[in-house]
Amino acid sequence: MLSLKDIKKDYVVGDSTVSALKGVSIDFRENEFVSILGPSGCGKTTLLNIIGGLDRYTSGDLNINGKSTKDFKDCDWDSYRNHSIGFVFQSYNLIPHQTVLSNVELALTLSGVSKSERRERAVKALEQVGLGDQLHKKPNQMSGGQMQRVAIARALVNEPDILLADEPTGALDTETSVQIMELLKSISKDKLIIMVTHNPELAMKYSSRIIKLLDGKVIDDSDPLDKNVVEPIKKPEKEPTKADKKAAKKERKKLKTSMSFLTALSLSRNNLMTKKARTLLTSFAGSIGIIGIALILSISNGVQLYIDQVQSDTLSSYPLQITKTTASIGEIMNTMAKNHEDSANHDKDKVYSQNAMGEMINTLMEETKVNNLEKFKKYLDDNSELKDLTSDVQYTYATTLNVFTESDSGVMQVNPSTLLEDMGYMSSTQMEAMSMSGSMGGMMGMGTDVWSEMIDNEELIDKQYDVIAGRLPEKYNEVVLVVDKNNEINDYVLYSLGLLDPSSLNGIVRRAMAGEDISVDSKQHVYTYDELLDLKFKVVPTPDFYKKKDGVWEDMTGDESYMKKAVANGTEISVVGILRPDEDASSASISGAIGYRHDLMTYLIDEVDNSEIVKEQIANPDIDVFTGLKFKTDENAADTDSSSETVSDSTADTESKADKTADSSDTDKKAGLVAGDSSMEIPEGMTEEQYKALMEQSGASDTGELADMGMNAMGSMDMSAIQGGDMSSLTETQKKYIASLSDEQMELMKQMLKEQSDTNADQLANSGKYSTSNYDNNMKTLGYSVVEDPDSINIYPVDFASKEKIIDIIDDYNDSVDEEDKIEYTDYVGLMMSSITSIINAISYVLIAFVAISLVVSSIMIGIITYISVLERTKEIGILRSIGASKRDISRVFNAETVIVGFVAGALGIIISYLLTIPINMIIAHLTDVPIRASIPVSAAVILIAISVCLTLIAGLFPSRVAAKKDPVIALRTE
Repeated sequence: MLSLKDIKKDYVVGDSTVSALKGVSIDFRENEFVSILGPSGCGKTTLLNIIGGLDRYTSGDLNINGKSTKDFKDCDWDSYRNHSIGFVFQSYNLIPHQTVLSNVELALTLSGVSKSERRERAVKALEQVGLGDQLHKKPNQMSGGQMQRVAIARALVNEPDILLADEPTGALDTETSVQIMELLKSISKDKLIIMVTHNPELAMKYSSRIIKLLDGKVIDDSDPLDKNVVEPIKKPEKEPTKADKKAAKKERKKLKTSMSFLTALSLSRNNLMTKKARTLLTSFAGSIGIIGIALILSISNGVQLYIDQVQSDTLSSYPLQITKTTASIGEIMNTMAKNHEDSANHDKDKVYSQNAMGEMINTLMEETKVNNLEKFKKYLDDNSELKDLTSDVQYTYATTLNVFTESDSGVMQVNPSTLLEDMGYMSSTQMEAMSMSGSMGGMMGMGTDVWSEMIDNEELIDKQYDVIAGRLPEKYNEVVLVVDKNNEINDYVLYSLGLLDPSSLNGIVRRAMAGEDISVDSKQHVYTYDELLDLKFKVVPTPDFYKKKDGVWEDMTGDESYMKKAVANGTEISVVGILRPDEDASSASISGAIGYRHDLMTYLIDEVDNSEIVKEQIANPDIDVFTGLKFKTDENAADTDSSSETVSDSTADTESKADKTADSSDTDKKAGLVAGDSSMEIPEGMTEEQYKALMEQSGASDTGELADMGMNAMGSMDMSAIQGGDMSSLTETQKKYIASLSDEQMELMKQMLKEQSDTNADQLANSGKYSTSNYDNNMKTLGYSVVEDPDSINIYPVDFASKEKIIDIIDDYNDSVDEEDKIEYTDYVGLMMSSITSIINAISYVLIAFVAISLVVSSIMIGIITYISVLERTKEIGILRSIGASKRDISRVFNAETVIVGFVAGALGIIISYLLTIPINMIIAHLTDVPIRASIPVSAAVILIAISVCLTLIAGLFPSRVAAKKDPVIALRTE
């Protein structure tokens, strides 16, 4: 069964070698009680450790069941100790933080025995040694004899072939020693028991065989087996087959010991529970870094959630916009920057001009392109994926929405609004440019019009607005009025809609700039919901502004009676609801105070397209319907140039230009004089006395008042009526102004009008009698649009992820078409928000990097604590190795400990962070009105706990490796 042949064991101590065993050869029977006697230092324990596989012999051979152990690997020795050897130590060597039952079960866990069988066998072993009623006690709750019985039960539970007892009664009293020896003697009937003892009396009384050692040699054997002659191992008659080798390998694999990670966790958990305070403090120290990162992430997440909400709401106001004529701002800036860098190639000894304006104009011309929206619209309409990615795809057109209100005093234009122009704030050209910017989907946050098209997504509108009165529009001729979050409407809207008298603001800016004392109605006006829901407007198609006279179409907007009839015949628009922005909405999709449906614009386009003037212009594309003249084309341009050259030679032309310049200057002076502007120079032919007398006749208290009255009156006056003497078409203000003019002023006005008329006639005659307009301009003036060819496209993504997918769709379209059909779009939100998100992310990363230092430091500290634990549990390492635990198992035990500490640290950090977000949110709410709520995402919490576990695991790798490399013999001697 067990045979030692010429076993030698040497220890190297410094420069010298100590021989503990000097050629020991012993054969053992399968069941006998062998006692090894000898003085201290004779090699008894060394021999026992070699037999038990805890120590390695230097030379010789140890045969187990006829098999040599010379080629045994670590795993073979582990399996041998677990399945064939049971150790009983003098100091019991029980694991203090495990119960009696767990101590006994431990060897079975390494054997892979199931939990139910493991418990059954452990209980049976304890009952066998008389401890069936002590299963759940801890070792420190038992006497020495009881602990030794537990050690014997642990040694027997795996049913080993050999039981090794090292001074089993050395720490016991006489009575208990007898009990233990009787127990061992009864066991020896079925097993081989090898006991090392200093007590010859016990050996003589209970042993069946006594072997004496002295100075590492066997000096006596009371009952040798065949005079210590070891039978030679018979070689197999034939080489083992592949099947034999496979079966042997399978058997070795079956006997291989392995501790499950759950067992390692249980051991480490029980150990940590014996040091609760230290474990908690260590975990808290490790959680500091987690807390810091978690709080940064919570605030960053709160800000990001707020930004996402802002972005989501903002997407309804700032869509992806594609206009018919566009320019890439980014490309323009990049090109200009590159051109400037390329041009800066000169010495710095002088000052050089920089061609900024030229570069800007050239770049603008190069980067500006015309988008083929008709083709792109068809592509979008055919794209089935787009519907799920967008809240709405809005097509806008150049058709003007002309809205009027009717009152007893006449009609007032509501849209496009002329309020700022009437105030004298800006010119009509500036007003047109501003209206265009305001119509671009609200991109610039400005614009003069208070009417805007609603997004065609009722769900989004319900999310962004509360209907405080009435309902949402359901028909093309129904609109809603939008108030702010305080149920207020700013006075600009009230004046624009005619709820306040806009005439009270006429010329107010000019008067204020002239230094006059002015007053503006600052009273707060109150309106009931019913009053606002009773508002009615009229929409008039642009072609209705024209009337056909003498074969041409005449603009009748200056004819008050005509406009009253046109407005009366217009389409009535009713306010059916009042909306208020939701308190949680950070942005709104309706940019104006009046929101109308898209089908109102569709209706208006149909009305324009079916109008008589538009049909006539389409039928006669070469003739200007406003003048009856032909449009100038490339073919007739040469005739026009030729005829103009024959009018006069270069000298006469120069003299004519000089005369016209002088006439123009004099005419301007006369016009200023007619208007009462005293700052104008006195025209030729008029003395200073005549000029003063003329001013006195005007009846104005000062020149500012007269200038204001004159400019307001002349602004929309029908000059042809004055020339013809017909005053019926003039307004009361204009009639009053005409009546205030002196005879000299009237003559000057008529003279000025005649000169202007003659000039226009000359220009028409010398131009070849071609229209100064063209077909496209006329159609644009009439508001003509084709539904299939929009003026701009606004794409409203559902969210930012959808926006990226839509951009991919646009890119796919650009890849599939020719260069001239590629689409340039403007992503305002992307330009605004991407930089903000990048900045927040950058700040978060920097802060996390700083806090991560503390996390690393705490991980190193946990590694140090784990190393201390290794030192504290050194004896436990020896015990585990003695029952068959491998080096990997030992490493796994301490890795499990670091995993537990890391998990507790991470979980503790997350819990503390969640608690800290409560006061943090209170502070944020107190300091700012921005609805930012710090919150830790669940995924981030899980990741942080995982990071904590990983870092502590990494930090514990070195201590666990040290533990695995410890010599089990030395470990067992550690106290």
